[in-house]
Amino acid sequence: MTKPERVVLIGVAGDSGCGKSTFLRRLIDLFGEDLMTVICLDDYHCLDRKQRKETGITALDPRANNFDLMYEQIKALKEGQAIDKPIYNHETGLLDPAERIEPNHIIVVEGLHPLYDERVRALIDFSVYFDISDEVKIAWKIQRDMAERGHRYEDVLAQINSRKPDFEKFIEPQREFADVVLQVLPTNLIKNDTERKVLRVRMLQREGKEGFEPTYLFDEGSTIQWTPCGRKLTCSYPGMQLYYGSDVYYGRYVTVLEVDGQFDNLEEVIYIETHLSNTSTTYQGEMTHLLLQHREYPGSNNGTGLFQVLTGLKMRAAYERLTAKEAKLAVQV
Repeated sequence: MTKPERVVLIGVAGDSGCGKSTFLRRLIDLFGEDLMTVICLDDYHCLDRKQRKETGITALDPRANNFDLMYEQIKALKEGQAIDKPIYNHETGLLDPAERIEPNHIIVVEGLHPLYDERVRALIDFSVYFDISDEVKIAWKIQRDMAERGHRYEDVLAQINSRKPDFEKFIEPQREFADVVLQVLPTNLIKNDTERKVLRVRMLQREGKEGFEPTYLFDEGSTIQWTPCGRKLTCSYPGMQLYYGSDVYYGRYVTVLEVDGQFDNLEEVIYIETHLSNTSTTYQGEMTHLLLQHREYPGSNNGTGLFQVLTGLKMRAAYERLTAKEAKLAVQV
């Protein structure tokens, strides 16, 4: 692997189980495995599982993490130096011996705290925060833990509630600093929906960031509510609605894109794609092509997959701008 002249640092933030792993797979589709190194920030835990249990300090609490080491090592990688990164073993709950990490063209730092420490934050070139509403998070976790792991409903709910104070205190506030926030919310198309199978997904794009052109629908700067044509886009009940407009988020302007509902036929996403501008695609239909490649990924049939792909394309555009080189596409058309 050639040594990079410019290391581009990407931050991927959010709670566990919110879609970060799927998004990272989508990034590999765009950049390829050789160009990209992923660092899980769990590796900077300074308290192992036993110590956290004894002290009552959760992994979400900054006291359980070594931010000084995190900053020093990420800064070294960005400056083109190799590091000996610690490893947190999720199976044993212990810290394993360190591993050697060489600088790469793209370093992705993902986990609970990529945007928590302002020193680390200042190093990041482009960031996304996954913001899953409580209603959806509970439905997802109940589905996973009860259906797949045999947990009781009461235990799942108790676990969610036990994490909530630390989540609201230490993780959620990082939304303010992200370039893109992907919100997953209950649908507005079904009254009193409890199944949470149909979702409303919003992409909040920071305005005024150098080199970042927010994607818009139809007419830049307008406010648009759009119900796509039923003959061109197959959507079973309750249909689909798109929204585009501007909003204020943590005191700054953001461009908002929203998809409420789900796609029955992913090939037809091209119809939506042709009405979006500033998508950072290299050819018409690339967004649809990337979605179709992995239709099995969670969220591919709703706004989650669409906006994950779009965010990835924006990261590729940032990489190309910062390095003045084209990212070698792992995906050949």
